[in-house]
Amino acid sequence: MDDIKPSSSTDSVQSTLLPMLQVIRRNGAAVTFNLDKIAIAITKAFLAVEGNQSAASQRVRDQVTSLSQVVNNALIRRLPAGGSIHIEDIQDQVELALMRSGNHDVARAYVLYREKRNAERAAEKASHADTEPNHALNVNIDGKLMPLDIKQLNAMVTEACAGLGDEVSPQIVVEQAVRDLYDGIPFTEVYKALILSARSLIETEPAYNYVTARLQLDLVRAEVCKPCRNGRALCRILPTLCQNRYSRRFARPTFSSVRFR
Repeated sequence: MDDIKPSSSTDSVQSTLLPMLQVIRRNGAAVTFNLDKIAIAITKAFLAVEGNQSAASQRVRDQVTSLSQVVNNALIRRLPAGGSIHIEDIQDQVELALMRSGNHDVARAYVLYREKRNAERAAEKASHADTEPNHALNVNIDGKLMPLDIKQLNAMVTEACAGLGDEVSPQIVVEQAVRDLYDGIPFTEVYKALILSARSLIETEPAYNYVTARLQLDLVRAEVCKPCRNGRALCRILPTLCQNRYSRRFARPTFSSVRFR
């Protein structure tokens, strides 16, 4: 099935792709989103159920095009301005589209294929665990690449979750956000990934609405406190360390405006 090509009708779908959407692969690399790959994956799932002869079926081609568009629209709703998304999240959308369209057997074949590939990757990773180096994720801060400090991210999200009880989990927010990062990502995008991660959990627990708002406030505070004399951009990594500075910088233009009037 490796020689299967998606229907040419997917070309019209390509015109509605997200601007600057990047897919985070399992190895952390970022690649440009390609809708044709989704169409190929869906086609393979159909062939696994209906046989290779169905590759020539116009019905299958039409369904593949329609389902690819459904997945594309779901990504547009999630990231209307573009951004990065993990490949597992895209595959979840494919699985959901197949189920909602009533193609349960095809969805089952797709799920089984994903599980098989995950098992193969896990086995391969285990066999190379002793020989492959561990690549740290770097973030871009003021044009310089610095290792991402997971502990500081956890501290920031833990602060955003303070007082909300056991219903919210800083670890889940950070894990989901880090999964969508890529090497060399600007630190402001790390903030945005944390915000998107918390927002995605609101449906399961409304208290994450407060976490989202607090993280958004941290992002605003980081922009206000952008200059950092120590050169380590601490106010962008852990804004509470610069709370007094934030208050002074926020108040200064306000007082200036009052005097001017």
